Amino acid sequence: MTIYSEQDAKAILDKAIKASVADECSATLGGSDEGNIRYALNSVSTSGFVSDCNLAVEVAFGKRTGTATTNRFDDASIREVVRRAEELAKLAPENPEFMPAIDKQSYRASATFNDKTAAVTPDYRASVAAACIEPCRKDKLTAAGFFTDSRDFMATANSKGNFGYQKSSDMDFTCTVRTDDGKGSGWVARNLGDVGQFDVGSDIRTAMDKARRSVDARALEPGKYTVIMEPAATAGLISFMMFNFDARQADEGRSFLSKKGGGNNLGDTLFDARVTMLADPWDAQAAVLPWDQSGLARERTTIIDKGKINYLHYSRYWAHKQGKQATGQPGNLIMAGGDKSTAELVKGTRKGVLVTRTWYIRMVDPQTVLLTGLTRDGTFYIEDGEIKYPIKNFRFNESPAIMLNNIEELGKPVRVKGDESSFVMMVPPMKIRDFTFTSLSDAV
Repeated sequence: MTIYSEQDAKAILDKAIKASVADECSATLGGSDEGNIRYALNSVSTSGFVSDCNLAVEVAFGKRTGTATTNRFDDASIREVVRRAEELAKLAPENPEFMPAIDKQSYRASATFNDKTAAVTPDYRASVAAACIEPCRKDKLTAAGFFTDSRDFMATANSKGNFGYQKSSDMDFTCTVRTDDGKGSGWVARNLGDVGQFDVGSDIRTAMDKARRSVDARALEPGKYTVIMEPAATAGLISFMMFNFDARQADEGRSFLSKKGGGNNLGDTLFDARVTMLADPWDAQAAVLPWDQSGLARERTTIIDKGKINYLHYSRYWAHKQGKQATGQPGNLIMAGGDKSTAELVKGTRKGVLVTRTWYIRMVDPQTVLLTGLTRDGTFYIEDGEIKYPIKNFRFNESPAIMLNNIEELGKPVRVKGDESSFVMMVPPMKIRDFTFTSLSDAV
């Protein structure tokens, strides 16, 4: 069994903490049941179910710390993992940035668990694969994709009396559809807390349509263009930018939020006034655990307020050093938007480029958040509110900090996950002017 009840999880954590003779002890217990199905070339290739559970124990003697893990939870194994952590702590050098275990926290439960999602069966996973494979095979297209569903729990405790427990569940789906000649490619992805909101038929039709329409792509000269960025296309860029919302990086001059001569941009307006982003563990569409990896309680936090930098994350050490209050690091990102769909943004565009997805994103310059990457799986030229023809993919060099100052219109936010981030995000499709494409790519 990998999904322990709150009572059983607390009993294991209490045993670990009681077994320690260190100055302090913290422990986390987490487990998951994850089902999956993978398909390619219109055939299922793998299907499986993975159960896992781990106990991690961290102890401290003064400023010396040690951590050990185990997946065995009998009394002898618990005592053994604590002893190993203590032995490692005694061998470790003192940590000059050591912070003691957190005080007792108050956690308000968030709606991270959904009964339907937790009850997904192998038959359901097979039906998702079939719903993608069968229409593609019929239309001489080729589908490749992956569907996973999971139910999890996490429990945390320490020798200062802190304890938290919560269950969660989610589903993740991605599918790429190619034409038989390999000249056209369409892509779709979906991440949801409630599998009841998943419409695989609608999603696969979108991917199939893009695959067919992207055949015989034309070359468009690189340069600056008005672009319609679908939510999946912007999520990767924005998640990279959010890594920089760290107070220490900004204070030490290593971030685009660093001021010349010292200090940071907290309180400064750096983006279009329509840009508002917040973190909210209790958001109905994107709930996350009410504590972060260190066990600190999360709060509802406005990160960017109408273009103004309203929040930087202070680690416990940096908060102590700077005389600030440390709070839990955000686990999600909700961006304000409008009411329009991607299709409606296209209808209002005289000339531009529709980008389905960005891929292989890498940092070029952290002090300006300049990123490079590629478009992929459906890039189209727009004229007079219509998709006129497919175009070859581009490499782009663009900073999301600049992108969010070049907004023409925002659509309705949808739930996505950034490629380089575990953040759950609610991100709108965006109409952006002067987006920089630097070269062409032959990949479809």
